[in-house]
This record gives sequence, C-alpha cells and structure tokens, in this order.
Amino acid sequence: MDLPRIFTLRESSHRIHNPLTPGKLAALGRALHLAPGTRVLDLASGSGEMLCTWARDHRVTGTGVDISSVFTEEARARAAELGVADQVAFVHGDAAGHVSDEPVDLVACVGATWIGNGVAGTVELLGRSLMPGGLMLVGEPYWLREVPDQETAEACGAGGKDDFLELPELIEQFGDLGYDVVEMMLADQDSWDRYQAAQWLNLRRWLDGNPGDELAAEVRAELTTEPARYTRYQRAYLGWGVFALMAR
Repeated sequence: MDLPRIFTLRESSHRIHNPLTPGKLAALGRALHLAPGTRVLDLASGSGEMLCTWARDHRVTGTGVDISSVFTEEARARAAELGVADQVAFVHGDAAGHVSDEPVDLVACVGATWIGNGVAGTVELLGRSLMPGGLMLVGEPYWLREVPDQETAEACGAGGKDDFLELPELIEQFGDLGYDVVEMMLADQDSWDRYQAAQWLNLRRWLDGNPGDELAAEVRAELTTEPARYTRYQRAYLGWGVFALMAR
C-alpha cells in the first residue's frame, strides 16, 4: 500500500501538497483561533506541514495518516526539525475509513476527498472522529466559471463537469450535509502557480538525473504537455479552498 511513485516525484520539493502557500496555511491556523492542546486528526496528511507548523505555532497535538510512505517519513522528519515530535505522530496507512479511537477537537481532510468517494462521504467519515462542537476542515476544488465541455473538465483533472461545483453551490452542499461554514481559505492564482509550476522543475531535474528509469518516458511526456494544459485550462477554470465546518 503506497502512493504511486509519480506523485512523489512531482511533489518532491513540496512541503504542502495542495495550492496553499505557507502564508495562507499559517493564516488559516490563526483564523481558527486554535487553543493550546487542541487534538487534531489529519487524514491524507501528506508531508505533515499543517500539523507540524500548527503544533509549533499553536501547540496543538495530533495524528496524521497518509498512504505515502515517502511523505510520512518526511512528516516525521519535519516534526523533529520543528521540535514537535512529542506533540504529533504520523502513521503510514490508508486514510479511507480511518476513525480516531477517541473523538478529537479538529478533524481534517485537506485536498483528498477521494478517501470518502467525494465530499459527502468524506464529511460523514470525518464526522465519526469529531467531538460535539468541534471543527472539520475539508479541502476541495471548485469551478471558477461554467465549464464549456468535457475536454475542459478532463483537462482540469475531473471526470466530468459534475465532479465539482461552483463555489456558492459547494458552500450550499456543506449546509445540506448539516454543517455551517465558519471559515475558509482559498487558493489564488499565485498560490496555484507555486504549487503547479514547482512540479515541472522537480520533474525536469529528476529526468535529467534518471534518463534510464522505467518512469522516464512518462515523466518526459508529462513535462512536455503539462505547462500548456495547466495554463490553458486549469488556471482559468479550477479553484481550490479549505473550508472550516461545524455541525448544526
């Protein structure tokens, strides 16, 4: 059980595996007014930057679960680097279906709602670990504008136009699921660019150093087409945000 290697190659220099910048991630932590000792469960925690920096800055405690062995080791190293290894732990495992042994104050899935087969299933899964009155964080893409055709939807990483909603409809969906949206932090074009464009340099440097690797042809093809695809489609049509929810 592990994440396909191409994902770790793309984001080998990333500490945050989504379109939030470190500044936006820090601003979200401040906006949530996290009390010292807040207990967090972070599903699909990646390299652990959210949990580690919030442990340092707000003295939260908690656990991250991620399917990538590479990212999990990076998260443990980051916790040691920031001096918070006694506050947080990282588990290599499948976040899909993971429920905390005891209810936590804050439960998160920031950008991996596939673990619950979509927003509704992920919210239901997260709610099973959340104490009454706690905070839930969900990271999810949304359409910035009406998508004209199937080609555009697929070029944005969706199976079709119905995979994502526009922002007001996404907010309404959370309400239909029984939650108030109490905060949000949205990616902007610059933070999207930093997330996406950094992948191209990662791929090129890896390709230059590993021309005979079995993934070299796949990486070469992706590097050839990805910048134009991103700038033609995703940059114009796809938004992304983290939404803080509380059960009604």
